Amino acid sequence: MTNLPPTIEWVDGVVRIVDQRLLPTEVVLLDCIDLDALIEAIATLAVRGAPALGAAGAYGVVLAAGRAGDDADQVRHEARRLAEARPTAVNLQWGVDRALAAYETDGAAGALRAAHALAADDVAMNERIGQLGSQWLRARFGDRPLRMLTHCNAGHLATVGYGTAIGVIRTHASHGLVEHVWVDETRPLLQGARLTAWELGRLGICHRVIVDAAAASCMADGEVDVVIVGADRVAANGDVANKIGTYGLAVLAAHHGIAFMVAAPSSTLDAATPDGGAIVVETRPAHEVARIGDRLVLAEGSDVYNPAFDVTPAKLVTVLVTDSAATEPSRTNPA
Repeated sequence: MTNLPPTIEWVDGVVRIVDQRLLPTEVVLLDCIDLDALIEAIATLAVRGAPALGAAGAYGVVLAAGRAGDDADQVRHEARRLAEARPTAVNLQWGVDRALAAYETDGAAGALRAAHALAADDVAMNERIGQLGSQWLRARFGDRPLRMLTHCNAGHLATVGYGTAIGVIRTHASHGLVEHVWVDETRPLLQGARLTAWELGRLGICHRVIVDAAAASCMADGEVDVVIVGADRVAANGDVANKIGTYGLAVLAAHHGIAFMVAAPSSTLDAATPDGGAIVVETRPAHEVARIGDRLVLAEGSDVYNPAFDVTPAKLVTVLVTDSAATEPSRTNPA
């Protein structure tokens, strides 16, 4: 047992989520009683993280089916609207498609069964990612405790349960092989400082939060053995879309000869997207950069460019860990 509440679940006909906008100061469970409420939760990042969005997409179809009943055209329309709530994470569309296919065959009850199966599969996949990632680390570094660096939040809160990048960290920690974790605060939404540090604290894993710009110095000082991040989409050639700042970390890791691990479930692999150039990168509102809390920190009249993600070329990824394998893209795709 951990001291972490379920990220997303179906409870008495509603989608219940941890409202991540309020963490770490408040732990509030938010009930999304209809599709509009769920779409709002997705758009405002009350629920986020590629695997968790997959479950949200599936359960959202169930909400739509509950309201529309036998009106299949309406359910399809609502499913499209749901899938468009956030464009970069492939799992949202994947979850919608999986539940919608079940609805087409077996109605709302079929969609609910599919959503429950997807949620259970996510936890199992993440635990497997943790095992495979830890095995790769032990093969690479032996049994010495590691100093890790992670970016954004790819943990319990980004999934139905356990986590991807943080899943690897917590599995490795269970063997006593984590010395400490450097946690990038992760601008602009501080999801590392707000969410990852909160998770690691509840899991009892030693960690220290740093500003994103400090990662280079930590690497140069020999204080980082491995960088471990998640992914919102992995293109067919192995290019990785993840929270803005990931690409810079990959470049820094390559420069300093540090292993760079990406951990993601197989549902995040997108064979239909040939390479990173074809990935739609979401941009977000200026106020996320211009303000910290209620305080304006930007000079009036200054413009803002606020991409939520960047794309890391496959050649900079040392190892991609999924629920089925740990592969080294730079060896299989040297270009």
